[in-house]
Amino acid sequence: MIASIGNASLNAARRARELDWLATTGKVDVLVIGGGVTGAGVALDAAARGLTVALVEKHDLAFGTSRWSSKLVHGGLRYLASGHVGIAYESAVERGILMKTTAPHLVHPVPQLAPWMPQAKASQAALLRGAFLGGDILRTFARTSDDYLPHSRRVSSAEVMRYAPTLRPEGLRGGFLTWDGQLYDDARLVIAIARTAAQYGARVLTRVAATEVTGHGAVLVDQLTGDRITVDATVVINAAGIWAGQITDGIKLRPSRGTHLVFPQTAFGGLSAVLTVGVPGELRRVVMAIPAPDDRVYVGLTDEDAPGPVSDVPRATDGEIDFLLDTINRAVQTPLTRADLLGTYAGLRPLLDTGHGNKTADISRRHAVITGPDGLVTIVGGKLTTYRRMAQDALDTALAQSTLSTRRPCMTHRIPLVGAADRVRLASVAAPARFVHRYGVEAPQVISAAGATLDPVAAGLKTTYAELLFAVRHEGALDEDDVLDRRTRIGLSAADRELALPAVREAFAAV
Repeated sequence: MIASIGNASLNAARRARELDWLATTGKVDVLVIGGGVTGAGVALDAAARGLTVALVEKHDLAFGTSRWSSKLVHGGLRYLASGHVGIAYESAVERGILMKTTAPHLVHPVPQLAPWMPQAKASQAALLRGAFLGGDILRTFARTSDDYLPHSRRVSSAEVMRYAPTLRPEGLRGGFLTWDGQLYDDARLVIAIARTAAQYGARVLTRVAATEVTGHGAVLVDQLTGDRITVDATVVINAAGIWAGQITDGIKLRPSRGTHLVFPQTAFGGLSAVLTVGVPGELRRVVMAIPAPDDRVYVGLTDEDAPGPVSDVPRATDGEIDFLLDTINRAVQTPLTRADLLGTYAGLRPLLDTGHGNKTADISRRHAVITGPDGLVTIVGGKLTTYRRMAQDALDTALAQSTLSTRRPCMTHRIPLVGAADRVRLASVAAPARFVHRYGVEAPQVISAAGATLDPVAAGLKTTYAELLFAVRHEGALDEDDVLDRRTRIGLSAADRELALPAVREAFAAV
């Protein structure tokens, strides 16, 4: 693997050069539409197989569903509990690849705690314990050792309270503890995949819309200048996620909205495990409070039908906010209110409408690869954890029906993303832990290249000026929103956004 920041740098200058190249050549082997986790995964897979690749995204990397997840790399417990063993196993395998090979700096083990509250029924406890034990078996078959994810176990009430001091202790009957994977941030995973694809030669072009799309090319429109480029492609893959049906006819999606609440850690008294609380009246559904970077906790999530026009930025409804507050408040000592909120976020899952299931929660999360009459390949469904396998299946399908002569197999299961290294090397990186978690072995270069102090950009924030400069110089940020909402996630709090905005503007001026 090539190992310099320069080859992986995404910025305005590189974008301009590669748009010029595309206008001049007018042809690529693979055109990928959509800059979410799956589209970025397809671009990396194709470029690693030696193909010429262009990825185009109308907005920004991770603009859509990919940045609105729970930030968990699931082993598939939910799917195991509902009998979808195949999806659960695939999730467990892909989780292991992320943790051990492709992104050990971005994915780390996290304890998941299920307290046995006084109102919990024995059937719920038995189902959860069974799912945890099933997860242990899946980990074994997926070859993820106890060094990465310890086996589940029963824990005492005292241990439960150490992990979750905010829990109501009255009537607590201990609980169950297991381990899963957690992303430092989902948008940062997408950016790392896209930068790695660029390292292998992919042209990654944001603010470029694809119109008049067929299985053999598209007309690309630069959203910054209005310039139009006609591009021929041997293979075209529609990875536009929730917008896939706008790219081509015949794709019927049933969007499901997943909403999260954002709290300060102080509201949870130092939560150090993913807290799982059962939803009253629903055997297999839970709400989770998830410790997050920068002293935040995410509480989610919902699974609600979202019919009608697709919004660029979905919003949490009052009903969803109330549902999440009511559910989590069943378990905590001090009730949480809207006054405690830093913000909310919501994303739309691109679920394929199969015509079955009364609720979106009943629709399978297995991904689907659909080939149109003109050869356009569309990938929908799935989930963030299995993005790599989704990308592989989409590209394999497209190549099987194409005239491209490459016979290279998929290699992405053994390609470390930019910044990745094994745990021993990561532990020896000479940089603060925050930087190692965000940038891996690139952390010292982020700090030195910025030539800046590591002071926060504003009082009460963790983000430093070095991170802002790196976002603009190397991570493809083209405007303030790219930095605030996707490279740093400061924008999850409106108040924090206002505090950081002057520093972000200064970073763009400096570059």
